Amino acid sequence: MEIIGMGFVAFFMLLGSFLGRILGQFIGTGGDVGGVGLAMLFMVLTVNYLENKGKMFKPRTENGIKFLSALYIPIIVAMAARLNVIGAINGGLVAILAGGVATIGAMFLVPLLSKLKK
Repeated sequence: MEIIGMGFVAFFMLLGSFLGRILGQFIGTGGDVGGVGLAMLFMVLTVNYLENKGKMFKPRTENGIKFLSALYIPIIVAMAARLNVIGAINGGLVAILAGGVATIGAMFLVPLLSKLKK
């Protein structure tokens, strides 16, 4: 069922967020450091492990994972962009300029990467 796939993603998000907060406390930032990255890493490693063992997901479970992952990445990018804008405004003109150059550079890379995929 799709709900099992969504639960699978949610479990790894909670695990990654928990470990990210512990890492944040350990280095003294007081926030989540890399929780989303850890969640994605755990999920990829687990799926690869299960596939190597021959335990494939049912198609409906895969649909749940694909559905939530399609929503997951844009939401995380939007959250990170919001935090980066606040940090840039507090950091001054150089931070805003660096962020703008990186964003515009990434926009120019999108067409190039889409041509490489074809």
